[in-house]
Amino acid sequence: MYLEFYGLKQMPFALTPDPRFLFRTESHLEGLATLKYAIEHNKGLVLLTGESGTGKTTVLRAAMEQFGPEIQIAYIFNPFLTAIEFFEQLVAEMDLDVRAGASKPERLAAMGRLLATRHSEGLRTVLIIDEAHGLPGALLEEIRLLMNFETNSEKLLQVVLSGQPELDDVLNRNALRQLKQRVSLRCNIKPLTVFDINKYIRFRLKQAGAANVNLFDHTAIALIGHASTGIPRVINNICDNALLYGYASGSEFISRDVIEDVIESLDLLPREADNTRKAGFGGEVGSGF
Repeated sequence: MYLEFYGLKQMPFALTPDPRFLFRTESHLEGLATLKYAIEHNKGLVLLTGESGTGKTTVLRAAMEQFGPEIQIAYIFNPFLTAIEFFEQLVAEMDLDVRAGASKPERLAAMGRLLATRHSEGLRTVLIIDEAHGLPGALLEEIRLLMNFETNSEKLLQVVLSGQPELDDVLNRNALRQLKQRVSLRCNIKPLTVFDINKYIRFRLKQAGAANVNLFDHTAIALIGHASTGIPRVINNICDNALLYGYASGSEFISRDVIEDVIESLDLLPREADNTRKAGFGGEVGSGF
């Protein structure tokens, strides 16, 4: 609705994990570099963690876009699966040649053959599981066993577990200590700082084709930072609603008043008040910008 009014070619603050809109902070770049290094050097199990909405899935998809056809990726984003459902999805993602209704041993045998063949041809295979903090312990144990596909010197299957900080708590369970011992690299995606948010909003507007990337005034941006605590998904939601409000009222620029209306309608500040202090967004709104 507001695209033409604000001179935009596409939605600048969509909530989908589009790699074109990945704002590369230090921690996002570290995440990309860690994934690239781990997969190129057969590092086994990698953890990517971060609070909900910080951009983990976007980092994963940006990393996947960097890999060529020599790397086959099985991407699973639903952790609420039974072991049977997990292996069914894995078979589909890896395009394994198994008969319908094949048993688990048959599926594992087919997977072993595929991994060995790909390795002999200098190819790599990667299993990426998003929202991994929601995986039940029994399924995490199945994933650990998959990592036993290996030669004397190299892993045949790379595994990336991505999830919220609770994933660390899950792996600290005594029953999962063998899986935790296999973690070779860790990376944490952090929220944006107060100094990043203005750049982030301008970047998103530019990527969406805006001729004017200064649609939000500094007091509006300060309040966005305060309400969002630097979480990109929350920033996107606020900004998208703000542009809609601005369009409806015929405002060429987004002011603090518009943001106040948006965060009230989204019921953000009361619930986020304690988190703003923890994230360094406390004090007078507008400081740091």
